[in-house]
Amino acid sequence: MNRFVNYSKPQSWLLVLALAGLVAGCGGSGGGDGGSGSSVAEGPAGAVSTAAGSVSLGTSGQYTILAKAGVSTVPNSVVTGNVGLSPTARVGLTGWSETAAADNSDLYSISAQVVAPGKLYAADYAEPTPTNLGTAVLNMEAAYTDAAGRTATSAATTNLGAGTLTSQTLTAGVYEWGSAVTIPTDLTFSGSATDVWILKVAGTLDMAAAKNVILSGGALPQNIFWQVSGAVTMGAGTHFEGIILGKTGITFGNLASINGRLLAQTAVVLDATTVTVP
Repeated sequence: MNRFVNYSKPQSWLLVLALAGLVAGCGGSGGGDGGSGSSVAEGPAGAVSTAAGSVSLGTSGQYTILAKAGVSTVPNSVVTGNVGLSPTARVGLTGWSETAAADNSDLYSISAQVVAPGKLYAADYAEPTPTNLGTAVLNMEAAYTDAAGRTATSAATTNLGAGTLTSQTLTAGVYEWGSAVTIPTDLTFSGSATDVWILKVAGTLDMAAAKNVILSGGALPQNIFWQVSGAVTMGAGTHFEGIILGKTGITFGNLASINGRLLAQTAVVLDATTVTVP
């Protein structure tokens, strides 16, 4: 600080005191706590990928579930992290039995199906929530566009299995399908904690009931990006891993689960689903 303050001069002491008062008045929160001036949502954001070649989520990474048209649940789902909805108002949050924020701020609501301190946000809550959500949705769309623009790693990662992934083990890379993709069996991702997978699906993505996505060798769900232009449908009892960037809707069957995020440009539908942020 002695770069520009001469403490031998009395008037400089006044400057120091004034600067201290300004710092104290700013509150110094800076931790994304979602206060009235915050640019991000409250609640646990979870881990986002910092690996080389990953897809940046921007502030959409502050949400475990983010959608534009609606987020519905058949109770009881269990969501760890924040739920966001924009531009649709809170009427599009169905099945959550929300209660108002304890401080009556109307910045968010809470639900027994969203593990505290996770919260629900919608476009008609008080500012800055609508502004924050609008930015997050733009970031979600940008992440989708980024993933869609990646080039397949090789011929071996192009149209693998003609879109039917039966008992496959996927190493890191960019995979691309010009059609729908179905997962009728368990699917394994094998790699390290710094490996990245980007899976580009031109059609729908469907996974059979009671099947599992398995991570091995240290692979992390935040490093797996599913960019899907059609509807995403997970069967009952299925366990999934990764970040779903859906151009349309994402539906999880009864008692299905995911370690990852559901980022949909239309709606997310849950049925007693467990959604855990990475």
